[in-house]
Formats: sequence, structure tokens, C-alpha cells
Amino acid sequence: MSASCGQEAFFEGHVHALSVLGGVPRGKVRYDNLKAAVAQVLGFSRQRTEPERWIAFRSHWGIESFYCRPGIEGAHEKGGVEGQIGYFRRNHFVPVPEVATLAELNEMVDRWDLEDEGRRIRSRPRTIGEYFAVERPQLKPLPVEPFETGRWFTPRVDRYGQITVRTNRYSAPVRLIGKTLRVLLHASELIVFDDGREVARHERLSTQGGSRLVLDHYLEALVRKPGAFPGATALEQARSAGRFTPVHDDWWDAARAAHGDKEGTKALIQVLLLARHMSHEHLVAGLAAALRAGALTADAVALEARKIADGDLPDQPIPSPPPEPAEAGSARATVTFLADWRLSHLPPDTRPLPSVAAYDQLLRRRGGSAPSKGEAT
Repeated sequence: MSASCGQEAFFEGHVHALSVLGGVPRGKVRYDNLKAAVAQVLGFSRQRTEPERWIAFRSHWGIESFYCRPGIEGAHEKGGVEGQIGYFRRNHFVPVPEVATLAELNEMVDRWDLEDEGRRIRSRPRTIGEYFAVERPQLKPLPVEPFETGRWFTPRVDRYGQITVRTNRYSAPVRLIGKTLRVLLHASELIVFDDGREVARHERLSTQGGSRLVLDHYLEALVRKPGAFPGATALEQARSAGRFTPVHDDWWDAARAAHGDKEGTKALIQVLLLARHMSHEHLVAGLAAALRAGALTADAVALEARKIADGDLPDQPIPSPPPEPAEAGSARATVTFLADWRLSHLPPDTRPLPSVAAYDQLLRRRGGSAPSKGEAT
């Protein structure tokens, strides 16, 4: 299953199904008159005008198509298929399963399909899997070369750092503003390339006129204009996606209180840039540790995150130090500076101490050769 019903999803469904089957049917494959495979129905005959990409796809896989008659007249031509689809829907999609992503749902469907091989239809002596094992050798082998199921586009990055693909807008790194990029659109994702190198990957939008923005794509511009950061649409989407967590907000509030709005926001953007070199989980844990220690700089967050990534600190809340007496105020946390941490992790120096004995010869030689006052005159 995918987020769209376009031709890309139609092709990807074929690739997955034929890969699971392990071959291509030798006979004709029955289809409805869906737009992904039929551009025009020619009168009341079986002839159809097919899209060029569909012709190329089925030719690559060796599929021979057979189109049912439109409407009620063709309902009996695929009754067995409709019946099995109804059985699967009633037994696995009622009630509707609750999942977090389409990928999770697809894994469940694959598992149900595998379990269904042990089922017997009515009083037949063999299971579905046993019957298919007899028919599997009759399939044609799969082609060796893959077929690109996605569709290519060449949009231009506008001044907002966005590209438009099928009425939807997706972000690209701001350094690419003004460039024409290559975009590969799949059923569930969109991949952006610049000179053959992947620069962005988005989940495909199923609506029209929507936008999907990645906060990381705008950080270079926002660090120069930190005042635009709080109201950025990319920040709102990052919060909704869980990439900008309450820990980020707490650290940001503390940084602004300590350094001012401008410098505190710049410090947060520098922290977000660290996500390009370390995992999201380690960075969030580093933010939490730095916040507890009162360390409100990007270097301190980087240090704490690297400690957790290297296993120097447990990936769990750090216990607070014991409170000081009431007259001394609240408890104070200690901060390990990056330079001190690096010095403490240097290997031991086993070299011998240097000697200056050779320099004594120069001193004696200079004293013996110095002329007296009378000789100089």
C-alpha cells in the first residue's frame, strides 16, 4: 500500500507481487480499466489505448494484459479475484488496524499473506501454499535488469528553497536556490538529486497544494537571520514530526534567557547543525544533559552528546548533585569544558624529559673567547 494511487504505485505493486511470487504468469493477467493502464477504451471491443510507460513496463516484465469489460458486464470476468479480496478485507481489515506508518501496515499485510498459505478453501484437500507450490514451476523467470518505477522531474529551486512537483512543494538545501535539480518521484517518497548526488528525501504528499519542509535545509539562512526562526513553517513541521522536541524548546528558552533572543537562537541553530554529524537520539540526550548542567553553548551540547555516543555516560538522566546549605543558594552543576575533556583523553606521554646540557658548551665558549677591554683598544 502507498500514499498515492498513481501509476508509480501501480508499478511498485506489480514489482512487489511478482517478487513474492518468484516469477511472471505465462497466461494473461486480467485488469480493470484503471487509468494507470488504460488511456482510452475503444468502443465496445477489447481493444485499449495504453500509456507508453505501462507498455514499457509490461514489456520489460513479459506481462500479457487482458482487460475486462467496463461496468456490470465485466463483473463476472474476475469474480474469483473479487471474492478473495473481500475475504482478505473482512478478516484482516475489520476493524481497521491502527498503525503509525504505511511501512508498518505493509509489513502486516505481508505477514497475513504468508499466514494465509496455510488456509484451506472449503473442503479442498490441500492448502493454498501447497497448491501454489505445484504451480510455481510454470511461472516465467523474473527479468535480470530492474525497471525504474519512479517518474523523473526537473524542477527549479525557487527563492524560498523549494521545488514544486505535481502541485506540491518540497524543500531543498538553500545553497541550491536557482539551480535545476533532478527529482525521482515514487509512490511513497520523493528523492532529490544534484549532479547525481542525493541532497534531499521526502515522504510523498498525497494532497494537492501542500508543502513538506525540512528544517535542516534552512539552517544556513536562519543562522544569518535568527529573527525568522521562531515563525518558520519548517520549525512547525519539525515540531509536528517530533524532530524538534520539548527538550529543544527548554534548552532554547534557557539560552535566550542567558544570552538574549538573537544569540540564544543562534546557539540553538548551531546545535541543530550538529544533527548532520550525530544521531538525533544522542543529540537530544546531549541537550538534556547540558540543560541540567546549565551549559548553554553548542560546544557543551556537542560534548555531552559525544560522551553518550561513546558510552562515557549512561544514556539516562544524570543525578543532580547534593544541594548546598540554604544560605549558599540553590544547587550548582559542574560543566566539563571541551578542551579539558580532550586533554584528559590524551594517551600518556612516555618520552624522556628534555636536557639543556648541550647549551652549557655555548655559554663556556662565549665566556672564554670574549676580548678584554685593553685588547679591544
